[in-house]
Amino acid sequence: MALNKQKLKLAEAHFLQCYPGGFANPEMQAIGKKHRVDKMTVLAQESFSEIALGNINVSAENMVKVVSRSSMVSMFEKPKFRDFVGCLNTGDREFMVKSLEQMLHGQQQAGFEAMVDILQTGKLAKWSILTIIPAYFSPTVDVFVKPTTAKNVIRHFEVEELFYKPLPSWSFYTGYRDLINSAKRQVDSGLSPSNAAFSGFLMISMG
Repeated sequence: MALNKQKLKLAEAHFLQCYPGGFANPEMQAIGKKHRVDKMTVLAQESFSEIALGNINVSAENMVKVVSRSSMVSMFEKPKFRDFVGCLNTGDREFMVKSLEQMLHGQQQAGFEAMVDILQTGKLAKWSILTIIPAYFSPTVDVFVKPTTAKNVIRHFEVEELFYKPLPSWSFYTGYRDLINSAKRQVDSGLSPSNAAFSGFLMISMG
């Protein structure tokens, strides 16, 4: 499973022609400041260390904080997630935080699927909410799945083995993550200071 290599190399050449140095280019640096990925990564890594996750209530509030501050999550989803977490009882709040702990520090698949389960109770099992914290916590490993971008990447770069569905699944997540991590190794390293940046490159190149 891979992106169409010819299309990927054409996209790389065009992007580097427009923005020499890739994301180190001043114009891209200015755009990057709006997304504050570095600051959000620090916030996520401090908020969701194994020690920090021991405090259930603070961790739940930190989840709301990261989702609310993210430039990549829809303005419609932020208040819904905040209200959802605010209404959780003690047991469900602990379940949610423990699910995140598994996603970041333990059995990632089990944590992912448990997070889908708890979010479904509030009709909030959305790709953006599910993947934003891992994408900040491990920015060069995990991926943020934005539905429109993921669908366009699959279509534009002719990925035949991967099928997007609105309900998050572990199989799609790992397939898409492998796709992104494999593709970024085939182009200039200046296009992938983070997986979010590399996805931004793909999005711009499909523009």
